[in-house]
Amino acid sequence: MAAFQITSWRLISGMLGLTCLVLMATLGIMLKNKFYKQSIQPISSPGHPLELQEGSGCCSCPEKWIGYQCSCYFISNEQKTWAESKEFCVSQNSSLIQLQNKDELRFMNSNKNFHWIGLSYNKEHGTWLWEDGSSVSQDQLSFTEINTKNCILYSLLQSFIDEPCTNTNYYICKQQHF
Repeated sequence: MAAFQITSWRLISGMLGLTCLVLMATLGIMLKNKFYKQSIQPISSPGHPLELQEGSGCCSCPEKWIGYQCSCYFISNEQKTWAESKEFCVSQNSSLIQLQNKDELRFMNSNKNFHWIGLSYNKEHGTWLWEDGSSVSQDQLSFTEINTKNCILYSLLQSFIDEPCTNTNYYICKQQHF
């Protein structure tokens, strides 16, 4: 009978040990996934809840990109010139972001840095153009006192500034998915 009790306790302690190992492995995987993802949280506005879409049926984004409303966004953590930023985006099968409206990047509520966007002054046409050649409309963006020899930076505070295109700044790439 004493041998049976020792064997039972060994079996129970073995099962508890195995359960602890499984729980620790699960916790490790969950923590790895949590810290691996960008620290960008969705926000919601009255009547318009915004949700990040990662690998949804609408879009599947590359690693380190953020899916939102059927587009993928890459928010850089390194600084480049406007031309280098554009080159990087093209190498990733994307382009510097062309803002469709002022609220497009509201999901980035925690980032207050200025970022290059795909808007530059075209001397030949004498106007501001997006990378795809389309002109900027005043209902898309409004900025004043912009130097036409510079490129445009955007901050999440919904403000635009201009800086020489040769300065280095963060940037945002966008892949459109339909």
